Amino acid sequence: MDEQDWLKLDAQLCFRLYAASRVVTRCYQPLLADLALTYPQYLVMLVLWEQHQAQEAAPTVKALGARLMLDSGTLTPLLKRLEQSGLIQRERRAQDEREVSIVLTGAGVALRERAVAVPPALVSKLGLSLDEVVALRTTLDKLLAEAS
Repeated sequence: MDEQDWLKLDAQLCFRLYAASRVVTRCYQPLLADLALTYPQYLVMLVLWEQHQAQEAAPTVKALGARLMLDSGTLTPLLKRLEQSGLIQRERRAQDEREVSIVLTGAGVALRERAVAVPPALVSKLGLSLDEVVALRTTLDKLLAEAS
């Protein structure tokens, strides 16, 4: 690529990532509407379901934020809405009341059964093969690891 081409929009990696992120998020919207979740709420639930399935201790708000790469100012309103929806409970830890654990309710656990249909529906909507999705995810994982 010629040096002068570096400042063209189509040469920008950031633009491709931004546009792809918006497209993927938009594809999720109708799938998540059936679960009454927004995309960020879905991400929170994915972490909670994963930890519940692995029978791990309920994460703290801080640990959840670190896993999702979200600050507490973004995460707290999400958790509040999920709690109002009856999917989670926020509980102060007995050993340190400054820490708040996030616990799935029965309804939150049950919602996972319906959510299982979301990933295959998304892959179908994107028009990518499973191999292409795995390859893209691997490349993005490398980018995140190297750039962090």
